[in-house]
Amino acid sequence: MSKRLAVPGARLLEPDPWRGLAALDLKLLRLLRTRGHTPFVERAAIRLAQSGENGALWNAVAVAGGALSARRREDYVRAIEAVLLTLLLNTVVKQTVRRARPVLEDELPALTPVLSGRSYPSAHASTSFAGARALAAAGLPGPPLHAVAFAMALSRPYLGVHYPSDVVAGALLGDSVARLMSR
Repeated sequence: MSKRLAVPGARLLEPDPWRGLAALDLKLLRLLRTRGHTPFVERAAIRLAQSGENGALWNAVAVAGGALSARRREDYVRAIEAVLLTLLLNTVVKQTVRRARPVLEDELPALTPVLSGRSYPSAHASTSFAGARALAAAGLPGPPLHAVAFAMALSRPYLGVHYPSDVVAGALLGDSVARLMSR
């Protein structure tokens, strides 16, 4: 263990990896808030995000799949369970970490309302990646499901309501839960 001498008025210069990651997070957020914005794309992102509230899109697909395929009904029920468990775990982490949503200067306000002031991890990303993995395990084609999950996750910083790291953490959480619940 090294000793440090305290010199009045001097700052210790230690590498702070969190500061660098926070700066990258903010830079990526600003990039997503300032590129590719047209009224059409913004409306589409808002509609997509609305469909993903509390995992609604993924649960609707699972309910439809279960209704149409009695043979795979258990798999679709497991997908619903994975999305709901992910939402629950996401809420626990969100209330534990208590990271505030991003706030950029007045010229870049969030483009959609949110249900809570907590940001980490993104519930949209969590439930989307859980839903995509679980529905693929139920027999639906994985690449389109994962493309929608990726778009849902990307919509969150695009709309200014999550940092990119919130989305990455959410995607990892959701995918992990669905993996653990799959056979």
